[in-house]
Amino acid sequence: MGRTGRWRRVALVAGGLVAAYLLVAYLVLPAAWTHYERQPGLAGRPMVTRTAQGIPGDPLNVGLVGDRDDIARAMRAAGWYPADPLTLRSDAEIVGSVLLDRPDPTAPVSTLYLDGRREDLAYEFPVGDNARHRHHVRLWRVMDKGAEARPVWLGSATFDRRVGVSDYTGQVTHDIAPDIDAERDFLAETLVKAGMAETLYQISGVGPTLNGRNGEGSRYWTDGEIRVIVLVADGVRWPSPPAVVSAPTFIAAKDALWQSVGNAFWD
Repeated sequence: MGRTGRWRRVALVAGGLVAAYLLVAYLVLPAAWTHYERQPGLAGRPMVTRTAQGIPGDPLNVGLVGDRDDIARAMRAAGWYPADPLTLRSDAEIVGSVLLDRPDPTAPVSTLYLDGRREDLAYEFPVGDNARHRHHVRLWRVMDKGAEARPVWLGSATFDRRVGVSDYTGQVTHDIAPDIDAERDFLAETLVKAGMAETLYQISGVGPTLNGRNGEGSRYWTDGEIRVIVLVADGVRWPSPPAVVSAPTFIAAKDALWQSVGNAFWD
């Protein structure tokens, strides 16, 4: 084979490798990682919130199925408190809680937006003696009737680990813990423990992210899945463990791999 033939062969192999990479990276993997089989009506919706300045905020990682009263009863039974509205008085109270080490289980949360709407509901689960540390979740009603013929809510659950200064605005704010999957799981565990969950399953969220950054500059990582909890109706405690619908095999393998990668990266 002459030199021209060898170069032609090299060019064909290189072109094939590039084409294979483009196919896998931009078509196969994105398609494989996207699944809305349990809630097809959520496909194509934004999966990241935004701040008032339009900066990408916390990603969505939880979903609840039930009406507003179902959520109120379930969250109360699981030990979560509704957050106070954001006002000058509530701002002063949270500052006092942090500085004076006094409890504030209904401290306000900053406002985030999804599809141009601020959160419909916000809850928190206090930790310790002040508002410096807390679990919290913001929720948006995104469908009046989902696959279960009940309202569907999406939310972002995070853990405030300390008070700091925003990298973007310079304002005093909370810094969240980077493992937001742990917060997604914590919310689900509290609802299951309280007997408020009928069924658990996953749908696609923001996608696998190793070094994300929210609207205050806090870094986070996630396998990109949303844990959906179908709540009991009317606050009637579920008499047995909830049904758990397994994710597609490829998604389960991706999640396991990403947990290992994330733990190693953030260790």
